[in-house]
Amino acid sequence: MAITDFLAASDITSAINACKAKDSFSPQTFFKTVGLSKKTPMEIERVFRILDQDKSCYIEQDELQLFLQKFSKGARPLTAAETRAFLLAGDSDGDGKIGWEEFSALVKSS
Repeated sequence: MAITDFLAASDITSAINACKAKDSFSPQTFFKTVGLSKKTPMEIERVFRILDQDKSCYIEQDELQLFLQKFSKGARPLTAAETRAFLLAGDSDGDGKIGWEEFSALVKSS
């Protein structure tokens, strides 16, 4: 299962290009640009499972840092500040990680 099974390659390229500069990543803007916010809950869950590299049912800080690379191999890692901001935006229960429901809510808020 690949991200491009759910999202258009051209939208992924646009979203990656929009945040090439260091500290320019915004999860909401990225989700909107890549078209994820328009997808069904099942499609969003499939993308979540791809991002959850260790299959823990959570996206943790180390997985967030490599978030863009899951969409495009040549993409840059997120900076420490971007990773913290992403975690703060998505971690509504304060446990230090983003679960499926939190991820879905963040995507849908975009």
